[in-house]
Amino acid sequence: MEAAFLIVDDQPVTLGQALKYLQSSGKLNTFIGEILRQHVIEQELQTLQVQPSSAAIEQAVIDFRLQRGLTDPKSFQEWLTQNGTDYASFHNQVSSGFKLAKLKATIAEPKLQEYFIERKIFLDRVVLSRLVVDKQELAEELHSQIEEGTSFEQLAKEYSLTDDRIVNGMMGPVSRGTLPDILRAAVDTASPGELVGPLELEQTWALFRVEQFLPASLEDGQLKEALQNELFEQWLAAKIQKLTVKLQVS
Repeated sequence: MEAAFLIVDDQPVTLGQALKYLQSSGKLNTFIGEILRQHVIEQELQTLQVQPSSAAIEQAVIDFRLQRGLTDPKSFQEWLTQNGTDYASFHNQVSSGFKLAKLKATIAEPKLQEYFIERKIFLDRVVLSRLVVDKQELAEELHSQIEEGTSFEQLAKEYSLTDDRIVNGMMGPVSRGTLPDILRAAVDTASPGELVGPLELEQTWALFRVEQFLPASLEDGQLKEALQNELFEQWLAAKIQKLTVKLQVS
């Protein structure tokens, strides 16, 4: 007789039953996917023998408690209980986080620079303001007024057709890779403060002012981590794709 996987209101639910429930709900593939994901990660961690130092783990625990205001032992214990864990399990969780971060860095490092260069056009951002109207003649007239000293902000607020007119046409940071080719070409040769256009875009005519360039850099820790995560997920998906999986349900 198959052993119980769960006990629900004193009634046993076997693993086979649990899997059939997941299959009926359409969530079995997601469940198996998570298992395969963790299996590949654990296998790779064993191969690389990644082991963070005890000092690093303890410091991470201390930092966590400081950030959450859990320096008092009683408060920390209450937090552990509320989150359904204990100190040993929490300690293991922190250690696993270190190992996973090290694994991601190890997997991503050989490809990181090349991947960054490939993605750079989308990672670089530029801050733009815009003034959009429906006629070329009006756009050219407004361009002339701005060149003669009329406030771009005031004209954007008065004439622009886009919702950002209420903030003086300020678009905020935009990925270079998402800009239409004609606009990106013009922006790339402009300097901060320079006016670009009028340009015809989607049956409208637009003036743009370049406010600031925000080039991407791997010195940005958050960006580097994001790219490492992307490379790791690609590697993981490729590893899972090659697995031979047989589901045995009695």
